[in-house]
Amino acid sequence: MKEIKVTSGQPSKPAKLASVSCAWSQAGSGEPLLLIHGIGAARNAWAKLMPILTPRFTVITYDLRGHGASPAGDGVFDLDHLVLDLEAVRVAAGINAMHIAGHSLGGMIGPAYARAYPERVLSLGLLSTAAFRTQQDSQNVWAVVKAMEEKGIPQVLETLSDRWFTDAFIKAHSDVVNARLKQVIATDPDIFLNVFRIYAGTEMAPWLAEIAVPSLVLTGEKDGGCNPRLNQQIATAMPHSELVILPELKHSLLLEAGDTVADHIIQFIDHL
Repeated sequence: MKEIKVTSGQPSKPAKLASVSCAWSQAGSGEPLLLIHGIGAARNAWAKLMPILTPRFTVITYDLRGHGASPAGDGVFDLDHLVLDLEAVRVAAGINAMHIAGHSLGGMIGPAYARAYPERVLSLGLLSTAAFRTQQDSQNVWAVVKAMEEKGIPQVLETLSDRWFTDAFIKAHSDVVNARLKQVIATDPDIFLNVFRIYAGTEMAPWLAEIAVPSLVLTGEKDGGCNPRLNQQIATAMPHSELVILPELKHSLLLEAGDTVADHIIQFIDHL
């Protein structure tokens, strides 16, 4: 693993705006639904949802730049780059307008895309994401970034697993938990820290009210960083939103309760 230089939580200057050709897949039939994974993950994050979603939707999944099979591009990137990448996937897939659901950082990319390309979005799903962070909330998430910079990503990951999964799931499905940790460690550390800084530094509060498309706001009851308090404020700010809090669950909803998340996405879209 590369040596990680301490940057005191301050990202370098992003490269000139340009999209990369992200790897993507398509399955199922019906209305287009594009899914955006989170930090240090890939298209396979949606595996538990796919059997439920594909009979109802044409599902597009893709790997964020520097994740999975997608190229990293040149230099540091920001949220605007990730929005451009999503638009490039839409064009490549030949879709005119689509439903979008994103998890964690993906739940920030989706609304930012809807703000830039409102005519391309039928609805949004903001899954386990954050906005309206207090000063303490921001300090907490930047502290994780700094710890990874100073101690190394693998050393900090072990402390994060119990924030992502419930104790019962960790005990019953240690193979899934370990596979998720290995996936993060296998991600280029510069890329991982780049996207983590985007997640830590993005604040959607000033512009969420501009997003007029119907939006499902969903999180776990015990998700520490993307908790119900923040998601209630997200739902209140968005003019056409529905809030769902899943009891007991933490951040890794897609891996621990993918079938439940898929059912809520279908129910939400079917009632539009």
